[in-house]
Amino acid sequence: MAEFFEMGGYAVYVWPAYGLVGATVAGLIAHTLISHRAARRRLRALEGEPGERA
Repeated sequence: MAEFFEMGGYAVYVWPAYGLVGATVAGLIAHTLISHRAARRRLRALEGEPGERA
């Protein structure tokens, strides 16, 4: 099992790359959720404004 985590001597390059990818994916998910919530709030505000509605 230790050999797997050492990655044949390349662990110093592999594990930070995994960490960077994980952080990037987490950031993209957070950005998507925040943008989605903001868009939903804006849509509700626009739909609630008085005026012509189809």
